[in-house]
Amino acid sequence: MKASDIRKGHVLIIDGQPCRVMDFQHRTPGNLRAFVQVRLRNLTSGNTFDTRLSATEFVDEARLDTKEMQVLYRDANGLHVMDNATYDQFTLDDEVTGDAGAWMESGMTFITEWLGGRPIAIELPSAVELEVVETAPIMKTATKTASTKPAKLSNGMTVQVPEFVNQGERIRVNPREGVYLERAK
Repeated sequence: MKASDIRKGHVLIIDGQPCRVMDFQHRTPGNLRAFVQVRLRNLTSGNTFDTRLSATEFVDEARLDTKEMQVLYRDANGLHVMDNATYDQFTLDDEVTGDAGAWMESGMTFITEWLGGRPIAIELPSAVELEVVETAPIMKTATKTASTKPAKLSNGMTVQVPEFVNQGERIRVNPREGVYLERAK
């Protein structure tokens, strides 16, 4: 693909190494030729680096396989998951799960990206339903547009919720951004 078609999240092969695009900017400075400034993260070493590519230059995009997985359990070895299509079981370490690992609960389904028979990244669902286990008491005058308060969820994460949310209620949260969406129905 052309360098001008690069977008955030793409996985490219740079110097024989798979690299994920963290950020990019397409620039056309005055009467000079256009170029693309790209921030990449090497998926094998974890290093982050910047590179500049000509807008007309061609780059290799990595062929990724995606699989739908289900969380079985977590232990000291990592997160144990199962492929929903073949029922094969795998263990994902903290390097693969990253910050998303804290949102993983038993029974949750999610998408994994595989490169060369090895998992390299996970994609969380757009919403999960969790129980509020600890928060400040409800206010009598709370409205939907009132201020927010911190609430600890059943998975140990803390998010900001509206004042009317009570302890013990189930809420829907966007795990990709860690924000409250609505009360569970």
